[in-house]
Amino acid sequence: MKNKLPNSTILLPVFIPAAVIMLLLVIGTAMNPAAAGELFSTVLNFTTNTFGWFYMLAVALFLMFIIVLAFSPYGNIKLGPDHGEAEYKFIEWFAMLFSAGYGIALLFYGVAEPVMHFASPPLSSPQTIEAAKEAMQIAYFHWGFHIWAIYAVVGISLAYFSFRHGLPLSMRSTLYPLIGDKIYGPIGHTVDVFAIVGTMFGIATSLGLSVTQINAGLNYLLPDLIPISTTVQVIAIVVVTAAALVSVLAGMDKGVKRLSILNMGLATALMLFVFIVGPTIFILNAFMENTGNYLGNIVERTFSLQAYENSDWIGSWTLFIFAWTIAWAPFVGLFIAKISRGRTIREFVLGVMLVPTFFTFFWFAVFGDTALHMIMVDGYTSLIGDVQNNQAIALFKLLEKLPFTEFVSSLTVLLIITFFVTSSDSGSLVIDSLAAGGRSDTPWWQRTFWVVTEGAVAAVLLLAGGLTALQTAAIISALPFAIIMLISMFGMWRALRIEGHRNQSLNNDNHLPPHLLKPSAWRDRIDYITNQPTRDKVLSYIKEVVMPSMVEVSAKFSQTGWTTDVNYDDINNRVVLELQRGDDIEFWYEVRLSEYDAPDYYTENSTKDFTDACTGDSTEKGADKLPQQHDHRAEVYLRRGGQTYDLYGYHSEAIINDIIDQFEKYLHFVNVSPNTLPWRMQQHDDDITLEQGSVFDK
Repeated sequence: MKNKLPNSTILLPVFIPAAVIMLLLVIGTAMNPAAAGELFSTVLNFTTNTFGWFYMLAVALFLMFIIVLAFSPYGNIKLGPDHGEAEYKFIEWFAMLFSAGYGIALLFYGVAEPVMHFASPPLSSPQTIEAAKEAMQIAYFHWGFHIWAIYAVVGISLAYFSFRHGLPLSMRSTLYPLIGDKIYGPIGHTVDVFAIVGTMFGIATSLGLSVTQINAGLNYLLPDLIPISTTVQVIAIVVVTAAALVSVLAGMDKGVKRLSILNMGLATALMLFVFIVGPTIFILNAFMENTGNYLGNIVERTFSLQAYENSDWIGSWTLFIFAWTIAWAPFVGLFIAKISRGRTIREFVLGVMLVPTFFTFFWFAVFGDTALHMIMVDGYTSLIGDVQNNQAIALFKLLEKLPFTEFVSSLTVLLIITFFVTSSDSGSLVIDSLAAGGRSDTPWWQRTFWVVTEGAVAAVLLLAGGLTALQTAAIISALPFAIIMLISMFGMWRALRIEGHRNQSLNNDNHLPPHLLKPSAWRDRIDYITNQPTRDKVLSYIKEVVMPSMVEVSAKFSQTGWTTDVNYDDINNRVVLELQRGDDIEFWYEVRLSEYDAPDYYTENSTKDFTDACTGDSTEKGADKLPQQHDHRAEVYLRRGGQTYDLYGYHSEAIINDIIDQFEKYLHFVNVSPNTLPWRMQQHDDDITLEQGSVFDK
């Protein structure tokens, strides 16, 4: 308890350094914004010139790692127990990860980036057809697979180690296969501090971009009342931070999920509006061509640093966007990990990589290619100058040439605000969780502290130099975290290899199925299969057959020096056998009452009995024939989750042999898997909640 404040969940070795860094930044920058701005500019140039190659290589490795995971046998592994189910529906899941991911960036850069690259391309002649193609290629590359690969590496590592192996939902957990219990010491604290600082700067960058666009939109709608100024932008940060505070106190489901769904609805409506009233056929043609060009040139662009061109373009654009994403990754990764429990690794990768990426491609085709069509075909060349003078006004200048300008622009401002609030509140929840060692049950005042701190950091960075200061903060904070991500990537690969050993050992079954141990047992099995047992019969079976069988096994192991325990849990209707020797071997075998909807063949076979009962057969015999609404099973659970097979009807000797079979497989895994330790588990109701402990299920 010495590492925590009273009545809080704060982990002091993480909270204090992170809070001090934020406080020093706010005070130092507020005291001399001009000097801070010059310092930021100098550091930005040094970092991009010296470490640009490292950022590009790291992002390439992240993408390759994620692709390998998706198509490897490890893709079938669940981010949680084997019997776990996805917590959120696909639409809810996609809305939340997209809103947290980069909804703000698409609104800001959807028009601005293609127009900027068209006017000043790094390689082509300005304002030509080649420049237009290059502009869209760059936009697709900046916001395509690479961005979501960065998020996926963090998210999948956190979800895997937390939901499947019982470690805290925190960046430190990704290093467990490499340093073991040292993640709970100074090394783990340092990793989480870097994650908090990177997340804070990443969120501050997004919030800074948002308020400049909100300011531009309000000035466009109300030019006489609201000027474009830093003062207005700081006021916007204060107002929207207050709204974010309300959302974050409401929690994940009530606040963040509802706002995310609203965001996706408004964003999709805006995109479809521009698609319909804009050059629709041109957009479709350009979308197909841009996507093909992107896929055809992805390798070349991935490793291109423009080494032979003397230009700072790569630092101002590609490196900034990738570094910003890396800084943003602890937040987005932890957030999408939280909402991805129960999905397989393959589902996670395909969902996170493909759906948002192609939505993004279509977004840029709709907004970016519409802007280029206006310039090249309709002669709206003044859009170039407007965007070069102020990137934040780009989207509103595009809408100016479309129907219902004022109404659609007003909805766009609302959309930017809701994206702002979603990023701030979900970011605050993540930072608060990191500062509490991975816990989510934090008191309101801790969440309030981080919401306010985010707003303060964004405000002072704007005061200290606008976009340059925001870029610098993102790129610098991303450098140490990129190293941490590479290490965690290696750690996850090592953990997956160990899990592969486990699966191989568990599938290595040289024994006959327990129900075939007696020559006549097959007749009994048919009787049990074709007669639907009631809940009371299954409970009675667990207590009167399964539990005594476990007691026999426990007694035999106790005689040979093992620590054994058999417990019946009335709350969760289960009986558990534990076998332990020392710290390295801890076996768990459980039989639990499980309830499912009754299969059709039960109700179909019972139709006549049901009809008889409803038409007057009120005898006890008739009542017994009523078809049940649920199928009750005595299912086996091991450490890794439910095994999906039913023991009901097995005789005692068959149950004992099944326990021994599973135990032998467990021992085989222990023998073939080096450097593995047991984990501890505590079960509640119908799910498995894993306590803080070591990683690997045996």
